[in-house]
Amino acid sequence: MTQFSKRWSDPALVATCDVMDRLFQPMTAADGIAFSIGSPAVEALPVDALREISQDVFRRDGRGIEALAYGTKMGIRDLREIIASELLAPKGVHTSADNILITAGGLETMKLLCDIFLDPGDVILVESPTFVHCVMIFQIFNAVCIPCQMDNDGLIMEDVEAKIQKYHPKMIYTVPTFQNPTGVTLSQDRRQKLAELAAKYDVIVIEDDPYRDIRFQGKDLLPIKTFDEAGKVVLANSFSKIFSPGSRLGYVVAPDDIMDKIAYAKVATNSHSSKISEVLAAEFFKRGYFPDHLKRICAIYRERCAAMMEALDAYFPEGTKHTYPDGGLFTWAELPGDIDTTELLKETMDKLHISFVAGRGFYVEGGDAGKNCMRISFGAVPPDKIYTGIKRLGDYIKTKL
Repeated sequence: MTQFSKRWSDPALVATCDVMDRLFQPMTAADGIAFSIGSPAVEALPVDALREISQDVFRRDGRGIEALAYGTKMGIRDLREIIASELLAPKGVHTSADNILITAGGLETMKLLCDIFLDPGDVILVESPTFVHCVMIFQIFNAVCIPCQMDNDGLIMEDVEAKIQKYHPKMIYTVPTFQNPTGVTLSQDRRQKLAELAAKYDVIVIEDDPYRDIRFQGKDLLPIKTFDEAGKVVLANSFSKIFSPGSRLGYVVAPDDIMDKIAYAKVATNSHSSKISEVLAAEFFKRGYFPDHLKRICAIYRERCAAMMEALDAYFPEGTKHTYPDGGLFTWAELPGDIDTTELLKETMDKLHISFVAGRGFYVEGGDAGKNCMRISFGAVPPDKIYTGIKRLGDYIKTKL
């Protein structure tokens, strides 16, 4: 109990960062290996290019002052036009800069969408398992999250439709490409079907797609938004994984009527996103750096994912099941036996200095769902440490069986 205990809002009564602080605390031990962090590789950050660009921007008469001044609620037009022409159009999403708003990253996008769509008690359909940070946002709004079944091709549409008919949700939230936490990708036919269900039942689909461009094998798939003839799909993306997480830049694509409400919520939240970050990102694209940068980072993650798959197959106990992602930063492992990964995590952090994310936190249904599962991130860990860490982790798990 604290002096404020009687003043907390209902969501704040259950809100705590204790678990997240433990899962994402930095590894200080010399031999520490963090498979818990969904961060880009440090080698993937375009440090040299951004140093050059920032020096040029602040050398130009007026340009540096412009970058440091207030911005607009939508974000600078140059960047929005680049997003429309270079990131969206090649994927089959044809829209104008007026239907794109720059946000301070993917989580702010979710917060803005909740601001304009959710009332207490509203129902949201989510994947099972789903992205834990967005669940935290939904809980702040007192929304009711209903889990939908997944397989290796993503959300199972028969279950989604049954849940729509039963619970009458206001929104469906999905991470369709290299999903966080599983690394699974929603198949093309299911993407089209989901857009059709949204139109049929008048449900908003939030397509959260920050990993889409990090594909290192397999065929690229069209976004759900491509099939959105009824204007029911809102597309959210982020520059955190393909540019810089510290830039705090994302964007949202929506029809006119929805965009008007998002823009209002944006002004009420923080007026606009970081103009300096917007200017640097726009210049990065204008100079033609992005295509080669994307090839380079995909090569980094291809190598790290291959190392992770090989290490898991070699060192984890027999009976372990794990996903084989074609992109992104994560794989998902289901351990044999009755192992509780929440308890396992405490032990491996203390004894091995190795972290992962225990599976329970990704399931809104609670109970023992995800008890023996773990999310393992390979993006920020070099291949040699992947082999070392997974062997140590696998050997320790075997002692628990």
